[in-house]
Amino acid sequence: MKLLLAIVNNDDAHSVNTSLSREGFSVTKISSTGGFLMSGNSTFLIGVEDSDTERAKEIIAQNCKKREQVVPNSIVKGDPSALPRAMMKVTVGGATVFVLNVEEFSHL
Repeated sequence: MKLLLAIVNNDDAHSVNTSLSREGFSVTKISSTGGFLMSGNSTFLIGVEDSDTERAKEIIAQNCKKREQVVPNSIVKGDPSALPRAMMKVTVGGATVFVLNVEEFSHL
């Protein structure tokens, strides 16, 4: 058995949740924040059989889109106190998925 930790942009979270549930996966969604933009994300906890790991990852990939966002140059350089002198495009979205081995699983 595997545990998938999938960190997904909030813009894609609803479609990921709906699609995984429709395919019969049990999903727990946790609100999270992270990345250098400190933007809203959703972290999904998905317990899957080894044989279903790739299918779950496919569903996540199909529902997570990368997009460009314009941000002040000072945010990218990590200096929030600097006045933004220029704007720059960064790529956001997609998903980060960790696949962990599960030693034991039980419903209590």
